[in-house]
Amino acid sequence: MPLAHASSEDTHPAPDRDGGRISVLLPVPVGAAFDYHAVPGLDLAPGDYVRVPLGGREVIGMVWDAPKAECVVAAKPIRLRDVIERFDLRPLGAIHRRFIEWVASYTMTPLGAVLRMTLNSPQALAPPKSVTAFAPVAGWLPPQGFRMTPARTRVLGMLAGGPPLAMAELTREATTGAGVVHGLKNAGALMTIDMAPPAPFAAPDWRRKGVRLSPRQAKAARALCQRVAEPVADQGGDGDGEHAAGFSVTLLEGVTGSGKTEVYLEAVAAAVAQGRQVLVLLPEIALTAQWLERFRARFGVAPAQWHSDLGSRQRRLSWRAVADGKAQVVVGARSALYLPFRDLGLIIIDEEHDGSFKQEDGVLYNARDMAVVRARLGEIPAILVSATPSLESVTNVRDGRYRHLHLPDRHGGAELPAIHLVDMRTDLPPAGCWLSPTLRGALEHTLGARQQAMLFLNRRGYAPLTLCRGCGHRLKCPNCTAWLVEHRFQDRLACHHCDYTLSLPESCPHCSATEAWAACGPGVERLAEEVTALFPEIRLEIMASDTLAGPDAAARLVGRVERHEIDVLIGTQIMAKGHHFPLLTLVGVVDADLGLAGGDLRATERTYQLLAQVAGRAGRGREPGEVFLQTYDPGHQVMQALASGDREAFLGAEVKARQDAGMPPFGRLAAVILSSAHEDEVDRWARALARAAPRVSGLAVLGPAPAPLSFLRGRHRRRFLVKGGRQMRLQPTLKSWLGAIKLPRSVRLQVDIDPYSFL
Repeated sequence: MPLAHASSEDTHPAPDRDGGRISVLLPVPVGAAFDYHAVPGLDLAPGDYVRVPLGGREVIGMVWDAPKAECVVAAKPIRLRDVIERFDLRPLGAIHRRFIEWVASYTMTPLGAVLRMTLNSPQALAPPKSVTAFAPVAGWLPPQGFRMTPARTRVLGMLAGGPPLAMAELTREATTGAGVVHGLKNAGALMTIDMAPPAPFAAPDWRRKGVRLSPRQAKAARALCQRVAEPVADQGGDGDGEHAAGFSVTLLEGVTGSGKTEVYLEAVAAAVAQGRQVLVLLPEIALTAQWLERFRARFGVAPAQWHSDLGSRQRRLSWRAVADGKAQVVVGARSALYLPFRDLGLIIIDEEHDGSFKQEDGVLYNARDMAVVRARLGEIPAILVSATPSLESVTNVRDGRYRHLHLPDRHGGAELPAIHLVDMRTDLPPAGCWLSPTLRGALEHTLGARQQAMLFLNRRGYAPLTLCRGCGHRLKCPNCTAWLVEHRFQDRLACHHCDYTLSLPESCPHCSATEAWAACGPGVERLAEEVTALFPEIRLEIMASDTLAGPDAAARLVGRVERHEIDVLIGTQIMAKGHHFPLLTLVGVVDADLGLAGGDLRATERTYQLLAQVAGRAGRGREPGEVFLQTYDPGHQVMQALASGDREAFLGAEVKARQDAGMPPFGRLAAVILSSAHEDEVDRWARALARAAPRVSGLAVLGPAPAPLSFLRGRHRRRFLVKGGRQMRLQPTLKSWLGAIKLPRSVRLQVDIDPYSFL
């Protein structure tokens, strides 16, 4: 890996490579480390966090391993700039550094951009501030006139013979105010002591008993615990530990409601008992509410959390606790994978099939796949969990790469819901409505029995399209190839791709007609309007990403459903998985065909997974559940598989279709996207890339063609798809091809290895 050089105006000779020259990787989008001068006494080693100058500013970087290739010796000595300081923090381990390099190489991303995902809380590098605590002064006697009130007596009694206490803890335990404590200190009864702050996260009690497991659950839990018990690698800073055979990947598959979480929490307990750290990845932060309650019930405390909705202080505490090894269990979104774990012993990817694990901006990676890589590098077990596993994971099980555990029954004797297909070609709803007579009748029966219902429609807002009745003009986003979605409850139109918003115009900008706007199609808000008109007395809520302000709001809503303060829950895919509502007996899917449109290679698989997960919310308690899928194509293989429960037949058909087309997981795929603010410019450079496209046996380069969203966030986009055999590594060919064309700065190039979304 070549070295870049940070120049300086200061003049001093370049140090010897074995002396003061050191390689520092910076969290900037470049593919190489920079060369700096290590000031004597800093005692720097690979993985150390350092502050260095870069141009006219100071940045935080990491001492990187010495390059294998020698630097080119310049005719004139290169003046290196000094490392400013080393942070007092355990170095990032060699395994994590190799992981950063692996991700950068695989995703064809600059090394520094991947490092930035680890150095994403620079404030956490400073040592935690000490805490002022109070301790009694030996031999103190009250001075004349100093009255010993009951509150003062309680404070002194609380400290007598015990450890010093911080103000908050002391006043809480003594049930008094800070003024009492300060009064005792001023009188000489107390002295202050600077102490290290308390641990931000209590250690999980792995000895606590969990819920009683069924024989099948207990057998699966024992198998997972055996994986955890296998020897693992030394993850210290030098990376020289013996790599024993501790790596494994296990797919824990179980029908919805089978108790998969309780099973894998036993593996968490086994890892914590060994003193190892555990990472649990969840696809949606809205899923953390019930998950955290289950964790507290099992271990008595809450784990550390990591997701985008955390405040800066909480992020700082979590990052530092992970690096210090004081956070034993972390639950988080995909970015938690890049936290600087001191001693990671187990990774769990819950809802492993979920598309939210694929990051679509910045560094493009699938957290599920990268978690398996992280486990392999660290020689630790990984557990993939799902009721509807991805075809990739199913294929890896069938090929013997992954182990497999199956829970075919719901916990506690609950039955899977009956699934009915509603043919919308014959079971027509009234004009301007979206619920069929069959679904309306089922909803009326459920509410009459004082049970709960869920209506699923994977469309936010009121209507996906607004047009003028006079001239047909459609309101579209000026920055994207997308229609503006009406959010009537918020009185705005919005683009769901670039967040552009607009108030509904009083008149049509094309024909000037007034009061001519027509909302076309339903969103969850329009569906709520219809249900409220049918059942005006019911308690109804909408659950969608734009109606929940973070995980706390999701937790409150989930709690209200559990307490039966809500009769009908209407929402999008955010409510489709992971939630357990014992009183919910009816699920209605308003538009089951919605995900099947378009040319996405995973459309049928994703639709099956989503609808199966939605259906799985029904009948998880004592009462049986029913599911109604409204569809215009009841003969489609997805609908037939769901209605019959024949998942194997569906998987067989999906496998054959992918194999015949050579598509993942039976082939390799990469997307290359060019974008520019000017359409003629992006077309010109796309043609230049097409002329230079590689001609390699077994490799096909398709395109260029307009991307499905050909205009996104103000930029015109053209896409190539590169397709190869299953054993082919696409990256070397892509690197050679794309590196031969020097694009202007106004044209951006994005490479997506293993694309998930085809927008």
